[in-house]
Amino acid sequence: MRHDLNLPPFTRRDALKKFTTGFGMAGFAIAAGQPLAEAAESGNPWMPKPPHFAPKAKHVIVVFLQGGLSQVDSFDYKPMLDKYDGKPLPYETPRTEFATGNLMRSPFTFKKYGRSGIEVSELFPHIAENIDDFCIVRSMISDIPNHGPSVLMMNTGSIRAGRPSMGSWIVYGLGTEDQNLPGYIVLTTGGGGGDSFASAFLPAVYQGTLVPYNQSDPQRQIQYLANTRLNLTQQREELDLLRDLNQMYVDQLHGAPELEATIQSMEVAFRMQTEAPEVFDTRKESAATLAKYGEGGIGRACLTARRLVEKGVRFVQIVHAGWDHHADIMGHKHTARDVDQPIAALVQDLKDRGLLNETLVVVTSEFGRTPVLNLGGFRSVHNGRDHNIYGFTILMAGGGARPGEVYGATDDFGFKVAENPVHVHDLHATALHLLGMNHEKLTYRYAGRNFRLTDVAGVVVKDLLA
Repeated sequence: MRHDLNLPPFTRRDALKKFTTGFGMAGFAIAAGQPLAEAAESGNPWMPKPPHFAPKAKHVIVVFLQGGLSQVDSFDYKPMLDKYDGKPLPYETPRTEFATGNLMRSPFTFKKYGRSGIEVSELFPHIAENIDDFCIVRSMISDIPNHGPSVLMMNTGSIRAGRPSMGSWIVYGLGTEDQNLPGYIVLTTGGGGGDSFASAFLPAVYQGTLVPYNQSDPQRQIQYLANTRLNLTQQREELDLLRDLNQMYVDQLHGAPELEATIQSMEVAFRMQTEAPEVFDTRKESAATLAKYGEGGIGRACLTARRLVEKGVRFVQIVHAGWDHHADIMGHKHTARDVDQPIAALVQDLKDRGLLNETLVVVTSEFGRTPVLNLGGFRSVHNGRDHNIYGFTILMAGGGARPGEVYGATDDFGFKVAENPVHVHDLHATALHLLGMNHEKLTYRYAGRNFRLTDVAGVVVKDLLA
């Protein structure tokens, strides 16, 4: 019989790894009440930093639809799929992950919406009603038709683990406005993978802080947020002692990044006891606001993202998994129903509060889906689509993105980009530009060379800018 006490030896190294996760890894907050000038002198890495040039956006919210949103069933209508339904693709099929078959029409109807007349499928009626606030990029491309590398590419700019995430780069470059909350928060139910939100070789304080959005009570969302044994004064005294002891160890080693992150995490955990319960408690919103975002976790996540941006958090990511519909594309009905109303409500709410102009909202997957049937690897049902890196669609809103516009195009069947390709590196370069940063100058020296989010590529897509 195995009991809780019959555990392997727990070393100091293990402790550091345990204590520098979640909110811990994310943060460095200064002692309570410390003025900003003193914080700057103390080297607080979260302090706001000047951009390279005047920004359009101050904050970023990324809604990541993990698994692969089908562009030809959502925001890239292709009448030729109706005409050639069931027939072979008239050119050599690009390489995808599984075997594929003939062309398949979309089972969903499309209509034109708004002054812009952008065609949107029936899957997204709420976004459709607000389509004039969105910039539709129909010419995205990536590198590998496999989830792992493509998720990493969209989040870190690399197909391999070990590179800092986009949120980490942005908080490293700009800091954050609220010193009582992490500058980079990920609202998730487990999708995405830890490497997608890591700071890698950047200082650990810039890592994403993962918070589950399937709980409405902040005390359940964030474990051990409240200390039932010690009051704040006692905790402050205990924290000061631990900080001094740990700092002695850091000095002896002439630097210990993991331990330094632990010291910093203790500070932010202390300060969050008063700030986090308020900002994460969406139950305090009006009944009208709650109804606007809809029921369910993703609605709560979108509402929380707005509240975090209001507080000054620099980068918020929402992960919604379940979009990998190889066997039956009708599964998109359920996932789209989950996110349609909350995303539309988020953009409209930001707009109503005067926050949309300074908040860049990006809705994206790691790739799109093929216009041909997926045949290999999945049951006997063949009504789904495989992965497509050759042409897919993302949405942008606010933050200096051009509203009511469509940029780029795929071919007649929605498989490959036909005009104005936008690589993931270009998207990252453009997002950094909207935040006032030159992607070629946002660098960090590691292992003998300068690294950046866009690697050695990426161009700012000027036509996406308002």
